[in-house]
Amino acid sequence: MSEWIAFAKMNGLGNEILVADMRGQEGRIAPEAARALAARPETHFDQIMAIHNPKVTGTDAFIRILNADGTDAGTCGNGTRCVVSALAAETGKKTFTFQTISGLLNAQEREDGLISVDMGMPRFAWNEIPLAEPFADTRCIELQIGPIDAPVLHSPSVASMGNPHAIFWVKEDVWSYELDRFGPVLENHPLFPERANITIARVTSPSSMDIRTWERGAGLTRACGSASCAAAVSGARTGRTGRSVAITVPAGGELLIDWRADDHVVMTGPAEWEWSGRLDPATGDYRRDEADAAEAS
Repeated sequence: MSEWIAFAKMNGLGNEILVADMRGQEGRIAPEAARALAARPETHFDQIMAIHNPKVTGTDAFIRILNADGTDAGTCGNGTRCVVSALAAETGKKTFTFQTISGLLNAQEREDGLISVDMGMPRFAWNEIPLAEPFADTRCIELQIGPIDAPVLHSPSVASMGNPHAIFWVKEDVWSYELDRFGPVLENHPLFPERANITIARVTSPSSMDIRTWERGAGLTRACGSASCAAAVSGARTGRTGRSVAITVPAGGELLIDWRADDHVVMTGPAEWEWSGRLDPATGDYRRDEADAAEAS
């Protein structure tokens, strides 16, 4: 029988996150446990951020990230902010370095309460995203959905922010597209051997845009940090925006994305605690902490 672990239900601008404390534990949260948690309305999540003991000297933790379908994710900016918020409250620290399967992430809680995460450098080479076939220029690739002579979406920019992203540029409101229909098809398109996050983006000024994202392994989400970063760098790369952009996400808030001169992408935004409890990492069974359960009732 596995030992139950502490977790917190949190969100980063509406991106639903479970922060699970696996420090001192062997093994990992099982994919079937993740799927069971995602299936319940009260514990539904876009990503689980499982905090493990550090594997590399100089880091604060190894973070394993799980999607709602139980698959691993390379990075999650909104989830990283939630981890920072939780660990800052626990330890009093303000700066952190985390290891993920996609590399190291540096993050800090600012004096104004917002949290900045250095998401690293974007990758644009076709084989680093990756794509299934070569494209010399990934600012605009040949991909469309809908009728050949009148595609609904076409010619996306593609990039990797630790996971693959396709950004479709539109002039209409981002809510006017049936992303719940097109998202699954594009996520699993043969062009993306590791699947892809699919984003619709509308530039509203040289320093702002609106986006909606279908996340691979999670579906429609109210916010996606890595997609916001991918949209921002792709906007700058195609001349649609500058290198500092405010991204409005479906939840209604803003993420501030700065593509610095050193090529690192820094994302800044809030994180919110909702409630806490304990869960079984093998089965996904859970219980709320008594104080939270009493308050909820």
